Amino acid sequence: MKRDLYIDFAKGLATISIIFIHTAFWSGQFYIPTEVRVFSLVFDVALFYALSGITSGNNVEKTLYRLLKLQITYMIFVTFLFFLDYFFKVFGLTFFSFEWLKDFYSTFGTKYVPTGISSEPQWQVLGNWYLHEYSNCDTFPVVMGSFWYLKVYYILTVLGVLILRFFPKHINWFIGICVVLTLIFNFYHLLNYLPFVEFPSQSYPDGQVGYVAFYMAVFLVGNRMKGKTISNKMIPVLYGLVAIALAWLFWNYGSEIFYKLNKQKFPPKIPYIIWTLFSLVTLFVFYNRLKITKPNFITNVGQNAIFFYFAQGMSSSLIYFLVVPLKDSMSWWLLMLIIYPLNIFLAFLISIGLKKIDDLGWKVLEFLRAKTASKNP
Repeated sequence: MKRDLYIDFAKGLATISIIFIHTAFWSGQFYIPTEVRVFSLVFDVALFYALSGITSGNNVEKTLYRLLKLQITYMIFVTFLFFLDYFFKVFGLTFFSFEWLKDFYSTFGTKYVPTGISSEPQWQVLGNWYLHEYSNCDTFPVVMGSFWYLKVYYILTVLGVLILRFFPKHINWFIGICVVLTLIFNFYHLLNYLPFVEFPSQSYPDGQVGYVAFYMAVFLVGNRMKGKTISNKMIPVLYGLVAIALAWLFWNYGSEIFYKLNKQKFPPKIPYIIWTLFSLVTLFVFYNRLKITKPNFITNVGQNAIFFYFAQGMSSSLIYFLVVPLKDSMSWWLLMLIIYPLNIFLAFLISIGLKKIDDLGWKVLEFLRAKTASKNP
């Protein structure tokens, strides 16, 4: 089956957009205006879940095998990250001092300065990373700060393939359930206005529930769009509805909600959900309409999105050491024009190295598998 380069292209653009978001919201907090940082959220992680829905099928075994490969690749990466972080700390303690390390980590901000650093490897941290408890990596703080996406992706993919496999005629119902749950989570307090019914006080649910409810709807809508094209007549209608939703957002919440959109993202609340609609509509409008005929840099990013996602966490941490000394010496927009392309370039280089480390990790695991296999199963 011929590869759809539009999917790779869209993944590539989404990945590059994530790099911009992390450029803006991490080191960019020192110099990029809030308005620019918030606008960066227009093209965000919801695109990945929609694209995952488009590319997903109902083959449970194939999907679980794909997730297993992703988990092993993830474990290889965090193992490499763990030892990189550990050996850097040992280097700092051996040749410099604890105070030097504290000064080094203060570059990321005072809340990222560790209160204590051990010369012994903290194996429990690596174990927790394996199990997707994303405690901070001191040397590369952006990495774990962006991994929340991965846990939600695992949950969505497993639940999604089960829905597609066992309830193929009820997908619209599941979309409706997810939408209703999302509305209930956001407007639960309004239920007490119903007559003759009294509901207990309830805040937005903790954990992954809110994430899964919204992003599962996005995933399933993406799957329903597979192979389809939005008609030309529907395009202005969809963008018109997005415009109405945005107008209601600022009318209802006030203009100050614009500056709080990032906080509305974790977990996704109504203001952030409305903010993502433009990117989702744009993705579906160009699907099966924009033809990408030849591979290019962006499609290459899309094909290797997971390695770029790993790499951007490292590169977005490294650029702090250029941002901090330069932030007061030039205009914010000029510094951003330097830092953002540099971040993409560093992520590109690091992704190449991570891919080689992943290949090596798989070879080691295959060697161990062959050497430890029972001769008489």
